[in-house]
Amino acid sequence: MMMITKQAAAYLGVARSTLERWRLEGNGPIYLTLGRAVRYRQEDLDQYLASQRRRCTSEYRPKKQCVK
Repeated sequence: MMMITKQAAAYLGVARSTLERWRLEGNGPIYLTLGRAVRYRQEDLDQYLASQRRRCTSEYRPKKQCVK
């Protein structure tokens, strides 16, 4: 299923502007451009969500380890 930015943002639970900013910064989920239109595949959004899973807040920092 293909989604426009507004739909993809709702699916991810973020603001549309956040998704647009992520595109500009090179962050966020993979997207497609069809001419000037931006589209997101649901599979790519699901993969992005799965890649954001963390066990603790320290996992995001490259040099820190989670406390066991």
